[in-house]
Amino acid sequence: MHKPLTSRTAAQALVDQLVINGVEHVFCVPGESFLPVLDALKASPITVTVCRHEGGAAMMAEAIGKATGKPGICFVTRGPGATNASAGIHVARQDSTPLIMFVGQVERSVREREAFQELDYRAVFGSMTKWTTELDDADRVTEMVSRAFFTATSGRPGPVVIALPKDVLSERSSAVNAPAFTQVETSPGAEEMTELAALLAAAERPLLVLGGSRWNPAAREQIEEFATRTGLPIATSYRRGTMFDPLHPCYAGDLGLGPNPKLVARFKSADLIVMIGGRLGEIPSQGYKLLDSPAPQVKFVHVHPGAEELGRVYRPELAIHASPIRFIAALSKLDIAPSAEWRAAAEAAHAEYLAWTETATPQPGDVNLGEVMTWLRDNAPADTILCNGAGNYASWIHRFYRFRNYMTHIAPTSASMGYGMPAAIAMQRLHPERLVLSVNGDGDFLMSGQEFAIAVQYKLPIVVAIADNGMYGTIRMHQEREFPGRVSATELHNPDFAAYARAFGGFGATVEKTADFAEAFAAARASGMPSIIHLKIDPDAILPGATLSGIKKAALEKA
Repeated sequence: MHKPLTSRTAAQALVDQLVINGVEHVFCVPGESFLPVLDALKASPITVTVCRHEGGAAMMAEAIGKATGKPGICFVTRGPGATNASAGIHVARQDSTPLIMFVGQVERSVREREAFQELDYRAVFGSMTKWTTELDDADRVTEMVSRAFFTATSGRPGPVVIALPKDVLSERSSAVNAPAFTQVETSPGAEEMTELAALLAAAERPLLVLGGSRWNPAAREQIEEFATRTGLPIATSYRRGTMFDPLHPCYAGDLGLGPNPKLVARFKSADLIVMIGGRLGEIPSQGYKLLDSPAPQVKFVHVHPGAEELGRVYRPELAIHASPIRFIAALSKLDIAPSAEWRAAAEAAHAEYLAWTETATPQPGDVNLGEVMTWLRDNAPADTILCNGAGNYASWIHRFYRFRNYMTHIAPTSASMGYGMPAAIAMQRLHPERLVLSVNGDGDFLMSGQEFAIAVQYKLPIVVAIADNGMYGTIRMHQEREFPGRVSATELHNPDFAAYARAFGGFGATVEKTADFAEAFAAARASGMPSIIHLKIDPDAILPGATLSGIKKAALEKA
């Protein structure tokens, strides 16, 4: 029988549970509503990163959850702090990332009076989280934290929010420590695997698509070995490219924004689609057009760790409720005969992928972002971690950069702007020995650019590249398609980003010609400081192989 611990506060018990569950990093913007927790963290082995905005703190925690598969942890204060952090909560929800956010709350004695910065957290975050609750009893703190870890990681992972009334944190707690959480893995049944084997044996043009979360390096290695043995062609979902080696002869490419048209055609012509781990949401399904809903026109096998996702959009021929790790382990043991036809299709698909991604397309202006990406692809270490947010600039990353190692791309599938800077800070904290890149658009960067101060504060030598075209490029592109020539609310006036870096105490360089990028990058690395490389991009260079003026002209002609 556990002996009650009576000599600690609820705040100390909470921090003790974080330590027990292996938490190494916490991200926060401090608030008086959780001062007892900050005090308890001071004496703990946990590294605390103090952020400049709660959205940044939540995104940093989400990046940790994405990279490790274990819940990222952030603390924010009540009211404005919590609502600022909601952007990171939404990323965790759509990206299926385990995250636990602890948020301050008013004292219990003044609740429901709309006290200072009071929020009903269950109402505010209920639709974005797997579980939102409030700690009312100091003696239940270890129970609540334990449940949060299991909830955030089980089934389809996602965010959990726990509100902490200020008065509860200072109360004494007799709660015993709960054991560390363990990942709950679901395994496929023998009958499902036998049926899958039969479906594969009968398929002439199968395609496996990898996505979602809850993968690990071993699962990636096993699926690559399975592809090598069988010759099955493999594609990856939007921003899940690190799940398979892009230079493997069976790799067909990624189904994201602006995918290879030949890969889209190959998906449409397949007679069996096996979706492993992901949801085949709006982006990878190309606006829900690749498969009919609810009844796909092709045999569809859906493997997912969350039972609620099976049949939610598409009725599968075969639904397999299993985590990718356990499913891939079972798949690797199937006696699937190698197929010359599959191998030929995979080799053709891989050749198409290489041709699509090998050489940067010409673009207007003196800085070709595609050539910058191919230079980084060929010169950055294979274990470099690239972080980015959202914007048309990311199209050059997806097309021309290749992620050779597992979890070297940390980016939101929800396409949330402002993500690349916080994520890079989190990754440099997690992997201080590795090169971490943050690639951003100009509008994208300034949604969280203040976090560069944190990189300087903690001496994190991240290299930030900012593609500056003076506008919200993605929105401008759609604007020219729908309202050609009628520019409204998409133009930006930007600072000198190199000077911005120096103002914070970092290194800054401006690149106005592609040929100058390598020298600027080397200088940034040699500085040993957080760095910003300001890339001057022609506004007409809107997408690889497309121009804004061309889009506008086509729209005017159509009108």
